[in-house]
Order: sequence, then structure tokens, then C-alpha cells
Amino acid sequence: MTTSYIEQVHYMRIPVKNVEHSAHWYRDVLGLQLVNMTEELAAIKVNDGPFLLILIPTEDETFAHFTVNQEQEFSIGFTSPELAKFHQHLIDQGVKVDEIKEENGHAFFHFYDPDGNKLQAHW
Repeated sequence: MTTSYIEQVHYMRIPVKNVEHSAHWYRDVLGLQLVNMTEELAAIKVNDGPFLLILIPTEDETFAHFTVNQEQEFSIGFTSPELAKFHQHLIDQGVKVDEIKEENGHAFFHFYDPDGNKLQAHW
């Protein structure tokens, strides 16, 4: 098949324990736009693009990340042109944050939302 019928990724769903608390964290700590919130979900817009994060409530012990060789791997990566400032902002907000690492000219760090979902920021 040479033609794709897919235009773009529209959203990713993230499991959370408390939709309202998590939606406010993504809005207030990460600075993303809260588009809609109900008991069933919260829609978070990432800047001007069409991409959304959809927060879905669950009581299950589950996460948006996965494991490889028993090590947690992130599934959502954000770009940040001011990586060091963003890193410090998260620390100041009490977010669980790993150290900034550099590999082959690529700087990144991992951090966790209030529900333990592992995320990455890079530049």
C-alpha cells in the first residue's frame, strides 16, 4: 500500500485516578489547555496543534507507559526548547523528575504525572 488513509494522530488516552485533579495538573503544571472535562474524561490540548491528551478515569493499576526488560519506558514525549527551565519548573512544582541526560547531542529527561504515568521532555 503506497497511500495512507491516516492524516495524523489526533489523541492519546492516559489512565488517571481522578480526572479533575489530573486535568488541573496538566493545565497548571504543564501549561496545556483544558478543552473539556466531564466525569468520563478530560480533553487537554497541546498548543495550537490538533493533538489532544484524553484523560480517562480508572481504578485499575495501569499506566500510559510500558516496560522493556522490566524497565519503565515512556510512550509520550514532549518537546521543550527551554529544557533546563522546564526541568527546574517541574522540580519547583514538586513533580517527580529524573536528571537531564544527553545522548548524541540529544538532551532529555523523564518525569511523572500525579498518577505515575512516565513522560519525557526533550530538545
